[in-house]
Amino acid sequence: MAMEWASGGTRGETAPALSRGTTQTGVRLYNERLILSLVRLHGQLPKAEMARLTGLSAQTVSVIVRQLEADRLLKRRTPRRGKVGQPLVPFELDPEGAFSIGLKVGRRSGDLMLLDLAGHVRHTIHRPYAFPSPLELMSFVTTGVAELTGGLSASQRERISGLGIAAACELWNWAEEVGAPQDVLMAWREFDLQAEIARLLPWPIHFCNDASAACAAELLFGCGRDLPDFAYFYLGYFIGGGVVLNGNLYLGRRGNAGALASFPVTSGTGRSQQLVHATSLAALEREIQRDGGDPELLWRDVATWHGVGPALDRWMDGAAAQVATACAGVMAVLDCSAVVIDGAVPLQVRADFVARVRRALEAVDRQGLAEFAVLEGTIGADARALGAASLPLFDNFMINRNVLFKERD
Repeated sequence: MAMEWASGGTRGETAPALSRGTTQTGVRLYNERLILSLVRLHGQLPKAEMARLTGLSAQTVSVIVRQLEADRLLKRRTPRRGKVGQPLVPFELDPEGAFSIGLKVGRRSGDLMLLDLAGHVRHTIHRPYAFPSPLELMSFVTTGVAELTGGLSASQRERISGLGIAAACELWNWAEEVGAPQDVLMAWREFDLQAEIARLLPWPIHFCNDASAACAAELLFGCGRDLPDFAYFYLGYFIGGGVVLNGNLYLGRRGNAGALASFPVTSGTGRSQQLVHATSLAALEREIQRDGGDPELLWRDVATWHGVGPALDRWMDGAAAQVATACAGVMAVLDCSAVVIDGAVPLQVRADFVARVRRALEAVDRQGLAEFAVLEGTIGADARALGAASLPLFDNFMINRNVLFKERD
């Protein structure tokens, strides 16, 4: 899967000596990755089911599973007794088999996340800021990674497979909306974040657009697991998006597919504008400021947003109408089964916003379009960091979902 949506990793100057199962080249055999991918997809599988799904012989599967157990990438669970024959022993991913770190670089906050092979979040660090300079961001990475790894044993640290970055491809873009000092914006234009972190840390470093990373997290860990295709909107400081086709994140020829921030809509004055201007949390910041409130609470208090006031209702009404228009436009091209909407917003705000989008869609002319569902995302503010942390794990241990061609009964 990660082979489709991750850019190539950049390795730091020195790399720790890792076991066979946790090096970037360790799990190279296609069949090993196939087994790991199937177990991740289904949660638990006995060897007989692995053989049926892959078409591999029972003997081949036994050899592969034995090696993956030795590498501590799979572990056996309590046997399940059937009606006849020997009990079936299910296997699952071993959480201790590998770890990865995800870094989300936003325009108003940064996040670091430690993820294990089974997809469990071990630790997160959230850092709100006005707008970071490259120096401030690197300081956050240095201290934050030390905190994330400080609680790991030496053997666990040896199993860190890399760090993934989720960030806007052009952090200096939309300068007027960002409101950051011009010299800081220009410093980002000359700063190679992936290369600088690779010089700082000993692991492979991967990069992905932040909204694409959030979309990938929904595909891998959220409601996207049950959707063959969907369009994805993420409400961040700037709205972003993604596209999933045939169970894979689709990035496009230049990696810009799902750039929904640039989707053209009509403003309240009837002029054409991009979706980003009315629907992003930057627009909500401006509404709060007009009411004399403190917009910083959006980034300090991501879980509740206590004290936002009437600005939130005004913003949601306008933003929902614009997103509804964009949903119809996207579906006219993609014909997906669903639109998924998530964001760095409290759960109740997300539910309310999705309900408003559904109502706004009733006023949109959709003649000729097939029906589609509008669904809530399931991950929220952690989506971008989770997608970033998934990059090294999938690059090392998994394969494209399209090869999982044999469905379970």
